[in-house]
Amino acid sequence: MRILFLGAPGAGKGTQCKRLSAKLSLPHLSSGDLLREAVKAGTPAGVQAKEYMDKGVLVPDEVLIEMFKEKLSSAECKNGFILDGFPRNLSQAKSLDELLVSLNSGLSTVINLDVDDSFLTERICGRWTCGNKACAAVYHVKFAPPKVQGKCDVCSSDLTQRADDKEELVKARLNTYREQTEPLIQYYTEKKLLKTVSGEGDQDAIFNNLLQSLQVTA
Repeated sequence: MRILFLGAPGAGKGTQCKRLSAKLSLPHLSSGDLLREAVKAGTPAGVQAKEYMDKGVLVPDEVLIEMFKEKLSSAECKNGFILDGFPRNLSQAKSLDELLVSLNSGLSTVINLDVDDSFLTERICGRWTCGNKACAAVYHVKFAPPKVQGKCDVCSSDLTQRADDKEELVKARLNTYREQTEPLIQYYTEKKLLKTVSGEGDQDAIFNNLLQSLQVTA
């Protein structure tokens, strides 16, 4: 299966992608993780990306696409993959289509995790993450609080909050999503690839609904 996840910031893409990755034994490919991996490995695309990152500017689409080409061509992805956080706009989506055609491949399904904006703001602003990058467990002050306030249940490291998980910045991120990424819902609907799953409620219930939409046995 070759699955792409769409959803606004805070919709729970990362959480559900990781669970689905483990369930289906497919690699979970997020653009941020791939960038760091490519830079660390010194791949041709990673070397190019590092030049832009060192300057503090966005990595251009052509370099991102080359990075995905390196990864999707690897043996790790021969049985499928789960994309998270890319593409972010129509231009990237069309470039991804061209890349997959060149690899004699294509997306199987696009999952849209649908969550109301008011719920997204509450979810994001209450989110805390373990400061230990090797752990990176995620908590929420309301929905999934740690046993000890400010401490990770798994490794006891201090919990931290992303600088952009503040309400005024969350609203700006949601506006950017609506303008740039939301048009992909119509794009993939027209390709008859889109399945919408509610991202609100209990994580286990969301995951079970996700499996049902993919016709995978729980």
